[in-house]
Formats: sequence, structure tokens, C-alpha cells
Amino acid sequence: MTRDLKLDIFPHIFPPAFFGRVKAIAEQSPALAAQIKRWLHIPVLWDLDARLKMMDRFPGYQQILTLSLPAIEFLAPHDKSPELARVANDGMAEIVARHPDRFPAFVASLPMNNIPEALRELDRAVGELGAKGIQIFTNVNGRPLDEPDFFPIFERMANKYDLPIWVHPTRTAKFADYASETKSKYEIYWLFGWPYETSVFMARLVFSGMLEKLPNLKIITHHLGAMAPFFDERIGYGMDQLGTRTSDEDYTVILKRMGRRPVDFFRMFYADTSVNGSKSATRCGLDFYGADHVLFGTDCPFDPEGGPLFIREVIKAIDGLRLKEDDRRKVYFGNAIRMLRLELPVPKAKASPKPRRAAKKAKKRK
Repeated sequence: MTRDLKLDIFPHIFPPAFFGRVKAIAEQSPALAAQIKRWLHIPVLWDLDARLKMMDRFPGYQQILTLSLPAIEFLAPHDKSPELARVANDGMAEIVARHPDRFPAFVASLPMNNIPEALRELDRAVGELGAKGIQIFTNVNGRPLDEPDFFPIFERMANKYDLPIWVHPTRTAKFADYASETKSKYEIYWLFGWPYETSVFMARLVFSGMLEKLPNLKIITHHLGAMAPFFDERIGYGMDQLGTRTSDEDYTVILKRMGRRPVDFFRMFYADTSVNGSKSATRCGLDFYGADHVLFGTDCPFDPEGGPLFIREVIKAIDGLRLKEDDRRKVYFGNAIRMLRLELPVPKAKASPKPRRAAKKAKKRK
């Protein structure tokens, strides 16, 4: 039944051929080799049969596939990243073609360290392979996404294709927690650094004027929009005073240009429900963005059980909120179907009565 449909828009996967390339690259990179060691203990990430078997536990559950970390531009230099992106996207398209009832669509990956080739691959992935959006990361090897070089990517997605951009945080232990240190300790770079990364990405697009230039831009932020929902009034009243804390630049001109409160621009983003099953965080995100801008997402398979835990707990959190039926439908599949222009599944026809029972009913009518 349609009501059972749960369309996960932010699970991660490695197509087999691409994963083979990643493992080969890891042989030359100690840092990447450490990640590979973890990935090998998560079969659902690269073993399609294991993934399908796990998905069978959840009635009506389907996935829109996104590539796992690391970013294409992190794996290869600008002259080799385009070919690596093609391998990834071809692999994703193949999985969707083989199992359209389980994976209705995929999200394309781009070589963001080579913009001309990224645009070419974007056109190929969406126009030829049928990708329903692209995934980018919160920085491109340390470069912010509001740099003019990256604008054509956003413009093409907003104005030519009208499809969403998925945004995944990225940051390594090299981002030290303190200036006196050379690395982040205790995996803090991930725990708090990733939500910060996403929040900074959002703020840079807001204050750079990106959302004013491209009002139709649809950006899906991982982990329910990171820090924005919890700090709604800090953004609100705080950024209503933009410029009062800065003496070397005049930020007050930005407020005059915007024409509305900065916090209203933050609400233009979309967000997934990937907060590890936290009911209070899910409620907070829904309160901030509204049901029209929140989509079901789990971050599968990066949980302690290697896949099913986040799916189970995120569903439990959403159902525990007892949303209005219309809002529930929007979050679980309605928003995704609308934004990705997917076809709603056709409900199965009810089986006709068995002949013997039908004959009895006919006899009674006589």
C-alpha cells in the first residue's frame, strides 16, 4: 500500500566497479586505507545482495542511492577525477536499472575539482543516465562553495534541470580543534565538526546572495539542516544585527540587499531526517523547516549494526511524533516524489472473490 512507502533519500552505497577503484587508490593512501578497513566490515555498503536482504526487513522501504564518502575530488586530481565520476555514476545507474522497484533513482557524483568536466558529467548523468539530482560536499578540498567558480553548477541545477542538490558534510582530523594543535582529537572533527561544516555551507550561500540569485534552488542538507533548527532564534535575532560585530567590513549592506530576515533564507533549505533516530531533533527540524521541506533519510548503513539500526530508529522517531497523515506522507515519500518528479507507485488491485464465495453470495441474493 502507498501508506507503507518509505523512500529513503540519503542512504549510501559503493557500486562494485567504483569500490574496486577506491580500494586501489587506498593502497597509496594511509588515511584512505584506514577508512577502507572500516568499510570492509559494513557489507551492506558494497554488497548489493546483503543490502536487499536487509531492506526486506522493512515493508515498503526503498532507497534513492547516493555515493558514500570520500568525495570524488578528494580521491583523484583534476585530470583523473572526471573518469572516476563516470565509473561511479555508471555503476549507480546499473543498480537502479536492475532493481527499479527497490531503488527508484540515484544521485549523481561530480568531479568538483574540474568544473568544466563536472558540468559535462552533470549533463550526462541527468540527461542520459536519468540521475535525479547531484551530491556535493560542504567544501571542495577546503574551498567554499560560494566561490564564483562553482556558481554554474548551482545555476544549472536550479534553472535547467530543477532538481535537488544533496549536500553531505566533509571534514577530516586535520581540522584541529585548537590553534595550538595539529589535529582534532577524539573524533570531534566528525562529531561536532560535520554539523558545523553544513551550517557554514548554508550560511555562506545565504549571505553571498546565492539564494537570491537562484530562488528555485533546491538543496537537501544532511542531518536535518545541522545546527540551524536548534539555533533558530540565534540566527533570527542574531543575524538581524549583522554587521554590528564587524569593524573592517560593512555587512549592514547585506541586510539592506536581502529585503527579508536572514533566518527566512535558512528556511529555504530542505533537510533529511538523518539524526540517528532522535525524536526531539526530528521534531525540532520539522518545526523549523516545516513538513514541506523535510524528507525521510537514514544515513544507512553507518550505524553500529551496519545498516538496519538507523532505518529502524528513524522510522520509530517519525512515527512517534504522530504527525498529521498529510505531513507523514510528505516526509516519508511525498516531498521526494514531487521534487524528483517520480511516479507514485500504483496500488495493487484487490483480488476478486473466490468463485465458491462469490457463488454463495449470488445464491443469497436470489
